[in-house]
Amino acid sequence: MTLAIRPFERSDAEAVVALWSRAGLLRPWNDPYADIERKLTVQPELFLVAEDSGHLVGSVMAGYDGHRGWIYYLASAAHRRGEGIGGALLGEAERRLLSMGCPKVQLMVRTDNATAMGIYDRHGYEQFDVGATGKRLIVD
Repeated sequence: MTLAIRPFERSDAEAVVALWSRAGLLRPWNDPYADIERKLTVQPELFLVAEDSGHLVGSVMAGYDGHRGWIYYLASAAHRRGEGIGGALLGEAERRLLSMGCPKVQLMVRTDNATAMGIYDRHGYEQFDVGATGKRLIVD
């Protein structure tokens, strides 16, 4: 595997959205293209893709608000799962967050996604017994 992790480029948008779709990350109330555009205005260096031989095989979006870091849209191509692509992306996002002084990183996983929970458990993430709430300020 000759995996290269690099910052997202606008020309990656179609491949990234297709990856997210195949990975089951998209929801009808979130416009992935709007999510991409928003991310490109805030810490674009924390939006990473993995490619192998010119083919996009993974992505991760991260952010740091000065209190903690967050991980979003971590995905790897289905036919490449088990090769460590997700772990490599997660590790690079963590490294970049740490270099910004980020003391803690969190992420949200849908409760029915046992596979993802197992992956994060193996990478040292601990589950919290908390509720999550949200409020949409801009309707996509």
